[in-house]
Order: sequence, then structure tokens, then C-alpha cells
Amino acid sequence: MEQPVTEADLAFDHVPETDQSFENALAKARDGDRLAVDDAIELLTTGTDSDGIDRRRKERVLEAADRRRAEVVGEEVTFTANLNNNVTTACNVGCLFCNFKDAAHTFERDAEMETAGFTKTPEESREIVKDAVERGIYEVCSVSGLHPAFALDEEHREILDAHPNPKEVNYKPPAAYETSPGTYVDQIAAMSVDGVHVHSMTPEEAYHARRGTDWSYEEVFRRLKDAGLDTVPGTAAEILVEEVRDVICPGKIGTDEWLEAMEAAANVGLGMTATIMYGHVENEAHRALHLKRVRDLQERVDGAITEFVPLSFVHQNTPLFEHDVVSSGPSTDEDELMIAVSRLFLDNVDHIQSSWVKYGDEQGLKMLNCGADDFMGTILSEEITKRAGGDYGEFRSFADYVEMIASIGRIPVERSTDYEKRRVIDPDDPPFGPQLGPKADGTPLLADDERPVPADD
Repeated sequence: MEQPVTEADLAFDHVPETDQSFENALAKARDGDRLAVDDAIELLTTGTDSDGIDRRRKERVLEAADRRRAEVVGEEVTFTANLNNNVTTACNVGCLFCNFKDAAHTFERDAEMETAGFTKTPEESREIVKDAVERGIYEVCSVSGLHPAFALDEEHREILDAHPNPKEVNYKPPAAYETSPGTYVDQIAAMSVDGVHVHSMTPEEAYHARRGTDWSYEEVFRRLKDAGLDTVPGTAAEILVEEVRDVICPGKIGTDEWLEAMEAAANVGLGMTATIMYGHVENEAHRALHLKRVRDLQERVDGAITEFVPLSFVHQNTPLFEHDVVSSGPSTDEDELMIAVSRLFLDNVDHIQSSWVKYGDEQGLKMLNCGADDFMGTILSEEITKRAGGDYGEFRSFADYVEMIASIGRIPVERSTDYEKRRVIDPDDPPFGPQLGPKADGTPLLADDERPVPADD
């Protein structure tokens, strides 16, 4: 049997070595000049002329990024009232960084073992979202496993049912499973209730929604938009460099196809976010190349990317860790530099997000002084990071946000998904609840007795 790759086995063509100097790169950043990939490498490493992170140099990078943040977006810290409604954990792609998925065959009617995961019907999704809209959310975000029974719509289902080799296109009919997820169009339409903003369908999901056809990504996203899709999360990006993807997610779409899908979404009028998932097998050269590809994409989609979201790899419980490919996730220094260099490099993306799900509250707040200006959303449910071994909670109330943001001297602002609607919140005027959602009236999302109780260690 072939042995899994280990950390010591990795050898990449792209390495963090440059002819640039740290001081020159930092001077360019401070002056507001457009940075090159080599500049980003120098800033992410605090200089390739020495090993490890130089803490004094790091602080200079963070200071430059914080000044740039203030120049671009001022002192506001934004967040949104949102719900995560992930439809299914069923997936058989086999990404080594993921522990959200459950093997798709365990969901089948004749499976010998009971699945540990879940699949929601469109009707169940609608009830979950409807309840959250009544509470005051603005947005529902949905990112799911690639369930083999998922099809784009009924026309796609007919094509897949007639395919001569269903396994080739990762398809099994809904009847093979205990619970059918319906179609992507069914799920989007079900979640598009009472005017809520639907943020869903990653490039990887869009690929799954066109498999076995000659349809373009534009056709897929057009049908989804007609069903109620509003914006697209630019996840499944991981690292947009093929030699890294070959290690961590060889079954996923490649860099070029990810970029093609994102451009297609923009072409049919959908806004989007972009992400990076860092701190596993990649190095600083890969991170810099990823930033360059996002910046170039933003030029091609005419500013459709509203925010960039650095996602710190949570290593516990993932195959990369269990197979000894990695021994840990990124350090705190790496987290801070990733936020800062994202701000300095992505001169055409206004908003950089700090994820309290990934960093926790204290470090999440620190990131707001490293170049970030957005603090995610309330997230009434969050399964992905939790399943990977993340330590942090599943919900943040408006009161939590106001207290945390005010504690660092910044201005708390409720926002819409596209940042077009904003409401400045006065920390001296409680109670605090959402007002921008279609049914929001300022009432807190959850009563005190409904707040999640942290699990015992």
C-alpha cells in the first residue's frame, strides 16, 4: 500500500526566496505602492535574509497595515446578522484538510454503519431559515459537502440519471439515500425566504452542479440566481497554486477552474467574497502567489469581490494532521502577518475580515489592529471549524460585538452582505439587536436562555 506523504517529504518548486529586501518591501507598502509577489514574500517572512519571524520587523508590518486600514475604511468595524445553514456533510472528494465531511456511502439506505453526519431536505432548510429571519438575520450562508445525489435542477437530474457511467460523475440517485438533499435550485429557493440574502454555491459546488454536462458556469450561476442566489462565497480556494492543491485536495477543481467559476458568477451579476486557507503545507511564496491571483481576479471582475477572508488552518482532527503531513496550524505571528499583508497587497479589495471562529475573541480583536476591519457575523450555527477541532463558539450576539469593538476604541457597525447598507451602533444605547434584516426590529437574536452553552472540556 502506498504510504501517505509526510511533512518531511514535501518539496515545492515555489520557495520563499527573493532578490528583494525586507526594507524595500516595507517602504513600498508604507508609500502605498502596488506590491509585487516578492514584496509580499518579504513581508510575510519578515525578511528572507534570516530564519523565523523577526518580532520587531513584524510590528512594523502590522503598523503599516493598520495605517492603511484607517486610510481605506476608517475606524468602523463591521459585522452582519447571519445564519449558517450547511445542507449536508455527505462528501467523497477526500480533501486532507477537512473534517467537516462524512463519507457519502454512510448515508445510503443499505449502509452497514450509521452516519455521523446530516442531510437536510429543502423543507427543513426553509424552516430553519424562516425562523432565523423572524429573529432578525440579514443573511443565510450555506456551504455543503458534495453529496452524490445533488443535481443542479430537474433537467440536470435527468441528464445524470441517463449517464452511462454514474460513478464517473460522482452520482447516485436520491432513492439510494435515507434523506435526499433535493437539488441545488430547490435548496436555494427554499432558503430564499422573506427577502433574506442568500450567500451560497462555492466554485466547487458549482462544478458539482454542472458535472456530466457541457453547461458553462454562467449557465449554472444564472439558474441559481433565478432561484434566489444573491452572492457567492469564494471558498474552496484554499491555496491557488497547483503544487499545493495536489497535496491537500487532489480531488478538487484546480486553480484555473476556480478562477473561471468566480468570473462566471460575476458575469451574471453576482457579488462574491474571496478566501485563503493557510498554515498547512504551503509556504509564504504560495501565500503571496495566492494574493496575486485574487488581486488579478478582482481587476477582471470589476470589483465584485467585497471582502477577503484569511482562514487559519485548524489542524486537529484533520487527515493532514492524522497522517503526519502537518504537525500544527499557523502560529499567531503568521496569522497576524497574513491579515496585514492581505491589507497591504490587496489594494483593490476594501475589506479584510477577522474570523473569531478561527482566532477566538481576543486574537480576533487583535487582528482588527493588524489591518482587518470586518468581524464576521453572528453565525447561529457553525459546524465546519468545530468539527475540525476548533475551540471557539458558535454564536456572537450584537451585545458581544458592541462590547468587544468598543473595547478597542473602534465603532461597531451592522452591515449588509455587500456592505452597501450600514448602521452605526451607539454603545450607550442598549438593547442591541439587528435592524437591517428583512424582519429585524432591533430585538436581540437570541434571548439569554437560548444562548449556546459551551461544551465541557
